[in-house]
Amino acid sequence: MLGFIKSKPILDQDATHWLFDAFAWSLRNFDAQIFYRETILVTPTNQHFPGRESSAQGMANLIFQQVATYAGLQHWPCRLVDANHPVADAPARLMLDGPLRGAKLPAATVDDTRKLLIPYNVNQLAKPEAIIAQFAHILAHYLGQMADELPPGGEQFWPQATELLAVFMGFGIMIANTAYTFRGGCGSCYNPLSERSAYLSQDEATYALAIFCVLKDIAANEVVPHLKKYLRPVFKTAYKEIKQRSDELQKLKSLSLDNVAG
Repeated sequence: MLGFIKSKPILDQDATHWLFDAFAWSLRNFDAQIFYRETILVTPTNQHFPGRESSAQGMANLIFQQVATYAGLQHWPCRLVDANHPVADAPARLMLDGPLRGAKLPAATVDDTRKLLIPYNVNQLAKPEAIIAQFAHILAHYLGQMADELPPGGEQFWPQATELLAVFMGFGIMIANTAYTFRGGCGSCYNPLSERSAYLSQDEATYALAIFCVLKDIAANEVVPHLKKYLRPVFKTAYKEIKQRSDELQKLKSLSLDNVAG
């Protein structure tokens, strides 16, 4: 009898289909070759984020450069700015000749007025995962503007699509871990200025991470230790569920193989 009992899906069908469609959008528009050959699963550890700096600006810049490198965007002309001191006439999108993404691409040389501005909140340095996720999402926002098509659902889903794109670039652990932050406890323990704005729910972000890992053949036990404890069973269930969605997976893999071959 118990063998016929099926676990409840993590997400409803509409949300699940949107996440698969958003991965297809990412693969079509942002280079499946880079995804399969270069993209790694970035972890919030000293392995991927080594080093320290003596100033807040220096530390923010160090983390950003590491994020940009793992995203394959280290050649983009960017400039960090304090989010509390906005800069007028900031460029709205990237103007760049040559490949958008890839390891070891030469840095673009432009003057400061053409550099993409990357705002950072000094308070987020107290929670490195939040600032890593924030930097990844900002880069995904700029990258997403280069797509040849709107994301699934159109412009109204732009924030969710670019957050998904950050997962696609390898930052799913941090996106999932910071998708929801407990606001209870003592007043001195909670600093709202150190949090980030999330658009995917914690379950959606965790499911997106699981899609990434299944497509990249990353074992679940390599991921689970880096997730918050309450997300671990969500990830394990999502991972198993995705493995069983052979039709959706085959569509993504066929699309990816076509792109790689091309």
